[in-house]
Amino acid sequence: MVDSTTALGAHTAGNVPNAVRNSGADAGAGVPPQATQANPFPACARERARELLRICDPYEKAAGVSALRDCVRKGGAYWYPERRFVLTGAAHGTDEARGQGDANAFEAGIPGRPAAPVLVSPRELKQRAVTTTEGRAALLHALTHIEFNAINLALDALWRFDGLPVAYYDDWLQVAAEEAYHFSLLAAHLKTLGDDYAYGCFPAHDGLWDMARRTSGDWLARLALVPRTLEARGLDASPPIRAKLASAGDKDGAAILDIILRDEIGHVAIGNRWYRWGCERLGVEPVATYARLAAQYGAPRLRGPFNLAARRAAGFDDDELAALQAGE
Repeated sequence: MVDSTTALGAHTAGNVPNAVRNSGADAGAGVPPQATQANPFPACARERARELLRICDPYEKAAGVSALRDCVRKGGAYWYPERRFVLTGAAHGTDEARGQGDANAFEAGIPGRPAAPVLVSPRELKQRAVTTTEGRAALLHALTHIEFNAINLALDALWRFDGLPVAYYDDWLQVAAEEAYHFSLLAAHLKTLGDDYAYGCFPAHDGLWDMARRTSGDWLARLALVPRTLEARGLDASPPIRAKLASAGDKDGAAILDIILRDEIGHVAIGNRWYRWGCERLGVEPVATYARLAAQYGAPRLRGPFNLAARRAAGFDDDELAALQAGE
C-alpha cells in the first residue's frame, strides 16, 4: 500500500488548487517570531492543538479551541507544516515512532477525556423513548458526546499530520471551533432538563475515536473514513433526530440540530475537498480508493435512508452517491 502521508508530505501551499486554497480563512498570515535553538517553532499552533487534545475537562477544551482559532486569525500563532512530532509514551511501547508512519502509534493521554461518561459497547446502551424527559436527555447526551469526540478528531487532524498546506490547518481549526460551539450548545441545553442531567450522566460509546486510532498512520484514510464516512453519517441522521425532538416539544433542541446540520455540511465538504486533493496528488481514483480504504480499515457499511440533498451540498458527486446507494 502507498504510504499516502509520506507521498503527500512534499507538497506545500504552492501546489494547492484555488478551490482548496480559498476554502479556509486567512489564518496563519504574517511572519512567525524568530526561531531559536531552544525553541525552533515559536508560537506553534499545532503544538497548542496537541495540548488541547490532552485536556480532560470538556468545557476547558472547548473554550481553548475557540481561543486558539482567534489567536491564529490575529497572527499570534503559526502552523509550521514542516514540524514532525515525536510521540511520547506511545501505546505500542516505543517513544520514537511518529503517528505519521505507524498506524499503531498513539500517544498516551490522547485524547484527554473526563472520567464520565463511562465508555461502553454500543450494544450496551439502553434505548429510551424521547417522549420522556429521561429519554430526551439520553438522546441529547449522545449528541453532546458525538460533538465532544468531533472536537478531538479535528484537533488530532491538526497536530498529527505534517507537510500539508496551511489552508488544510486553517480549515480543520475552523471545524474544531465549530464542533466546540456545538458541544457547548448541547451541553447547556442538556442541563435545562433538570439537575440530574449534564454531560457524563449517561454511558457512551467510542466509535468515532476508534476509527481515528485505526487511521492514525494514514492521512488519506483518515479523511476518507472519518469526515466522509462517520461524520457524513450525521447528515443522514440529523433530520429524523430533529423530528423526534420537535415532536417531543423541544423547539430549542430542534433549533440546535438545524445549526449542527448547517455546519456539518461544511465540515464534510472540507473533508471531501482535501480527500480529492490527496487522491489527485497520489494519482488515484477517488471512488475506487475509498472502497479500498473502507475495506482495509473496517469501516462500517452504510445503510439508507441517505440525506442526498445534504450530501450533494457537502460535495459528494453522482458517482459517489451511486456507489453509496449500491452499498459499494
